[in-house]
Amino acid sequence: MNSRLEWILVGAGLVAGYFAYGWRGVALALSVTAFWLMLQFTRALRTMRLASAAPVGHVDSAVMLQAQLHAGMTMLQVIPLTRSLGQVIGDPATETYRWTDAGGSSVQAVFGAGRLKHWTLERENMQATET
Repeated sequence: MNSRLEWILVGAGLVAGYFAYGWRGVALALSVTAFWLMLQFTRALRTMRLASAAPVGHVDSAVMLQAQLHAGMTMLQVIPLTRSLGQVIGDPATETYRWTDAGGSSVQAVFGAGRLKHWTLERENMQATET
């Protein structure tokens, strides 16, 4: 979901809570918002704990990773697929990461604004496949 839309929904919940139940409604809306933020934080920590157990830039199968990727995925959605953090390629500001498997094949993923824009599968002794 878009983060702007999420915060608009939080604001709408606060307003609706106030008009429906007064200050008790605002307190309920704030409690729900705090719970939602804790869920997001817990999800991020769980993903980072999963990624910390594997070497940086390693994936079991680059071909299988390439088949599971689709445009618009966030890094928090990609990391559980790879079970590791990606190796940063070039300047960190470009948000380009690479995952390599034991056979030498690799997937290079380019993110923009936190979302997967495109990726390339590079197989050893074969041409690159652009997606």
